[in-house]
Amino acid sequence: MIILPIALAAAVSFVIAALSGFVFIPMLKKLHFGATIYEQGPVWQKDKNGTPIMGGFLFITGTVFASLVTSVVAPSVISCDAFVCSMPRLAAGLCFALLNGCIGFADDYIKAVKKQREGLTPTQKIVMQIIVSAAFLAALYLLGDTSTAIHFPFIGDLDLWIFYYPVMMLVLIYLTNAVNLTDGVDGLCGSCTVVYALCMLVIFTLADMNEYRVFAAALAGGCMGFLIWNIHPAKVFMGDTGSMFLGGAVCAMGFILHEHVIMCFAAIVYILEALSVVIQTTYFKYTKKKYGEGRRIFKMSPIHHHFEMSGFSENKIVVTFSLITLAGGIAAVLLHMFGAVPAA
Repeated sequence: MIILPIALAAAVSFVIAALSGFVFIPMLKKLHFGATIYEQGPVWQKDKNGTPIMGGFLFITGTVFASLVTSVVAPSVISCDAFVCSMPRLAAGLCFALLNGCIGFADDYIKAVKKQREGLTPTQKIVMQIIVSAAFLAALYLLGDTSTAIHFPFIGDLDLWIFYYPVMMLVLIYLTNAVNLTDGVDGLCGSCTVVYALCMLVIFTLADMNEYRVFAAALAGGCMGFLIWNIHPAKVFMGDTGSMFLGGAVCAMGFILHEHVIMCFAAIVYILEALSVVIQTTYFKYTKKKYGEGRRIFKMSPIHHHFEMSGFSENKIVVTFSLITLAGGIAAVLLHMFGAVPAA
C-alpha cells in the first residue's frame, strides 16, 4: 500500500530531526554558534540572544535521508522505474533545496564564526541564487519539462516563450527568500512549512507523483521533529541554513508540478511576508524623498513583526499564519482538482 512508504518517510524524518537535537544543540552551544539580536528588532527579542542557530540541520538530515532511503527500499512508492524516471526528478528537487541550504550555511557561518553582522553581501547571495536557480531550471528541462506556459485555473495557459526562464528565475529567487524572511518568530516558518508540505502531499497524490509524496511527507515530518525544539521559547533557531533549504524545497515542489499559480496559493504566507518588506521599503524611500523623512505602513516588516509589535503573542502569530497557509493550501488543492479548462 502506498500509504506505508509515505508514513515511513514522515516517521523516519520526524525521529531523526527530533532525536538529533539532543546531540546537535549542545554541540552548537559548545561552539558558540548563537544568534545575535540587534537594536532594530522588538525589545523582547533580545532575550533570544545566544540561542543556537543552524538548527536547520535537524530537518535537513531527516528530510534527505528519509526521502532517499524510502524511495530506494520501498519501490512501490514510485510510479515508474526508480533509477530511470523518478529518482532523477526527486534528486533535482533535493539538490536545489540542499544548494540553497548551502548558501544559507555560508551566511550563518560568516555571522556566527566570523562574527560579521551582515553575513553574505546581497550581491553574493543573488549571484549564488541565480546560479543555483538556473541549474535547477536546466535540470527540469533535461528531465522533460520543456513547457514554457503558465497554467491559470479555469482560464487557460499563458505561453511566455523565451521569457519563461528569466521570469521563473525571478520567481525562484523571490519565493526562496520569502521563506527565509518568514523565519522570524519561534516556530513560524517550520509550522507554515508543515502545512504547505501536507497540502502539496495531497496534490502529489492526486497527480500520481509518488516520489514527491515521499519528499513532501519527509519534509513535513522533519519540520515537526524540529518544532519540538523550535516552538516558543525556542531552544534552537533553524538559521538561514534551514530557512533557505525550506525555501528551495517549497519551490522545488511547486516547480516540479509545473503549477505555478497553485503553488502561489499554497505559499501565500511566504509571498505576503516578502511583499510586506517590498511595500515597507518602497514606501519608506518614497516618503523620505518626498517629505524629507521616511514613513512606514507597518510597525515593522516582515509583517509577522508588525503583529508582534501590535500585541500578538508568538504562539498566536504561528497559529494565525498556519491557518492562513492551510486556507491557501486547501484553495490550491481545489484548484488542482477542478481548475482544468473545459474542452471546447
